[in-house]
Amino acid sequence: MSIFTPTNQIRLTNVAVVRMKRAGKRFEIACYKNKVVGWRSGVEKDLDEVLQTHSVFVNVSKGQVAKKEDLISAFGTDDQTEICKQILTKGEVQVSDKERQTQLEQMFRDIATIVADKCVNPETKRPYTVILIERAMKDIHYSVKTNKSTKQQALEVIKQLKEKMKIERAHMRLRFILPVNEGKKLKEKLKPLIKVIESEDYSQQLEIVCLIDPGCFREIDELIKKETKGKGSLEVLNLKDVEEGDEKLE
Repeated sequence: MSIFTPTNQIRLTNVAVVRMKRAGKRFEIACYKNKVVGWRSGVEKDLDEVLQTHSVFVNVSKGQVAKKEDLISAFGTDDQTEICKQILTKGEVQVSDKERQTQLEQMFRDIATIVADKCVNPETKRPYTVILIERAMKDIHYSVKTNKSTKQQALEVIKQLKEKMKIERAHMRLRFILPVNEGKKLKEKLKPLIKVIESEDYSQQLEIVCLIDPGCFREIDELIKKETKGKGSLEVLNLKDVEEGDEKLE
């Protein structure tokens, strides 16, 4: 896609259009492809790396620039850079049907990959393959949402798949090393957050190796820091409770 701006006739190529409707009018900005997502995620912080021009358009492809009075009416300012930021953050990225389909397919696979990486069959402790998770997602007719992150959607998929198949978040294996005095009392507070205690060692310190649900990690970490005043330690031994030597199942 190429456009000419009527003011300076600069040729803009490789354009991604972001559109916003405000006060009954359409406003558009011209961005570099693949940069909009980076800006929204915080990876790209340089506005000049994202915007092809700081002009606000009513139609990018025709090079029609928005009128000053329309900008003031819709945004309360005619500062085009600030308006560009608003449109960039909240506007809708315009993509072709083919680009949208490619994006949806990639997000679908990314979600399936996250689910396969974070989950196991609770009976066998074996992980599922990405292909099997993709198949299961199709069976439940999961529809990808482009305005939500793949991580958020992976959590949604896990909840939905639990109703149809044997699947759960893989456990984290942790090691706690706690001062003996605080350790026994703290162990009682930690018990509701622990799935399985694999080993305990009382010597000069209390050492516990256990399995937990990943969702409890932050609460456990904060509890240990608070109760031991920083004297206790927490170590992640591995992220998955997977049987050694087991291969992924189709």
